[in-house]
Amino acid sequence: MDTYAIEMLEITKSFPGVLANDRITLQVKDNEVHAVLGENGAGKSTLMSILFGLYAADSGTIRVRGKEVRIDDPNHATSLGIGMVHQHFKLVHNYTVTENIILGNEPRTVWGNVGIKKAESDIQALSTQYGLDVDPKAKIESISVGMQQRVEILKILYRKASILIFDEPTAVLTPQEIDELMKIFDRLKAEGKTILLITHKLREIKATADRCTVLRRGKFIGTVEVADTSEGRLAEMMVGRKVSFSVERKPRVPGAVVLEIDNLTVRGSRGHSAVPSVKNLSLYVRKGEILGLAGVDGNGQTELIEAITGLRPIESGKITISGKDIGRATIKARIEAGMGFVPEDRHKHGLVLGFRLDENLVLKTFFAPPYTTSFGVLSRRKIFENATDLIAAFDIRAGEGPATKASSMSGGNQQKAIIAREIDLSPELLIIAQPTRGLDVGAIENIHARIVAERDKGRAVLLISFELDEIFNLCDRIAAISKGEIVGIVENKEADERKIGAMMAGMVLGREGRQG
Repeated sequence: MDTYAIEMLEITKSFPGVLANDRITLQVKDNEVHAVLGENGAGKSTLMSILFGLYAADSGTIRVRGKEVRIDDPNHATSLGIGMVHQHFKLVHNYTVTENIILGNEPRTVWGNVGIKKAESDIQALSTQYGLDVDPKAKIESISVGMQQRVEILKILYRKASILIFDEPTAVLTPQEIDELMKIFDRLKAEGKTILLITHKLREIKATADRCTVLRRGKFIGTVEVADTSEGRLAEMMVGRKVSFSVERKPRVPGAVVLEIDNLTVRGSRGHSAVPSVKNLSLYVRKGEILGLAGVDGNGQTELIEAITGLRPIESGKITISGKDIGRATIKARIEAGMGFVPEDRHKHGLVLGFRLDENLVLKTFFAPPYTTSFGVLSRRKIFENATDLIAAFDIRAGEGPATKASSMSGGNQQKAIIAREIDLSPELLIIAQPTRGLDVGAIENIHARIVAERDKGRAVLLISFELDEIFNLCDRIAAISKGEIVGIVENKEADERKIGAMMAGMVLGREGRQG
């Protein structure tokens, strides 16, 4: 008879306007990696938040190692050996790794002081045991996102967790960091840990999970053995229909140059740095084409995007849209010149989280008709109607419809809202950074089709993505960036992962800059 580390039986949880969990049953065996798979808004994070004591279920039963429990808060969950690594990390950036890990659970010396030295030693030992390679003395603000995630893992291991919940753990990681995380899962399992993995990424489930429970629109669909189930079948269970993993992209002859960047140099976040983040970079994007920018995170992509969109000043060089120099123009002027922008950080640059969904969908157009009358008064009816149309067109799941607060929506649905707003602008140039980060396969299929449709309408699209599959699937030309420089640009039909990977590592395989 199977022994279960966790049993969640007939769990129901509702919020105003939405039934998040509808009598869901989840049974997790001891010492397995168990994936919880579902679309954006399927109820995955809600279910795990109930298990970790962040929410109370309206009804249902929870058992931990066979014993029925009522988990009142995260401290209670921790006492039961349950730890959670959240999608958005809970770290104090100006504290050290050790200070973050012991926060709220500080060890004391015999004199009553915080035992930092002992804690650093213990954390170093834990880091070595699990191969996490974390410096206990490093400040959070100075380490990578992938390393911050390892700090979150250490935080729950330090508290003796034996059941580890990971909420969308790869959403903000580079491909290399994802590979490392999969190895960490293997080590945790070998040490006897039980892992709950909330995700919508089928490849990662196939690579690491033993079993998978699928949710759809708040309901339990089934639990399957991963080894015996294809990616296609998992996708079909998740969205309720067959899903295509590739998008039809018909050959097209590009038109005139829309975006042209000439010898652009941009400083990093610390403007006094002697080494620029973007160095003498040149490229162009034409009407009716998608140019993909491929590179490992931290090689100047963020600084380049911010320079083009007006979020960061340029040091030298030129940026033009259809021949108009916008290198030092205001953000509003760039929008009026025909630029749409899907940012990589949806919370920082994409949405006003305290605003309603309908308000967020007109952030760039609220001041003009039909959303503002000739008397300068906002038309709430037109703003509401616009949101209703976009919600239907882009399948945005929002419990209270246009009136939903952006902060209460799932990450994937927040992303859909941003993409809907930018595509609705019908911009001449569409700059898209990490468009499908945090999206499920059904939403990815929809968004990819819409990006290609914009290209087919004659838009120029600059796509920045860490997902090579996405780059190859969508782009007509591919530019590889390394250390702030374009190493080469190749036609998609002439490229393969090995060649692009070598270029991302800095190997020059052809002419730089204006190619193709």
